[in-house]
Amino acid sequence: MDLEAVQKRVDDWIITHGVRYFDALTNMAQLTEEVGEVARIIARRYGEQSEKESDKNKDLGEELADVIFVAICLANQTGVNLQDAFEKKLKIKSERDHDRHQNNPKLKD
Repeated sequence: MDLEAVQKRVDDWIITHGVRYFDALTNMAQLTEEVGEVARIIARRYGEQSEKESDKNKDLGEELADVIFVAICLANQTGVNLQDAFEKKLKIKSERDHDRHQNNPKLKD
């Protein structure tokens, strides 16, 4: 499924199950909250912090999906075509960063 289809699917969900999109500032706050939940899992499960018993059942994939969902909501309500934006960004990164990463001694084994 391409990003345009994903954006449409989220929009359909909002229309079917929600009342309307939250305003952009509310969604930005929600996005920050969801990213924080991802950070908490990563820090405790893969970083040096100890994982609390209450965090052990948290699903990283589900939390990442929450981040994606809210980001798509923001794109939809602000008129951003994520398919176009992603392809443009990937082209920029491919041209700008190819040699930089290939020549980075920190990335050599």
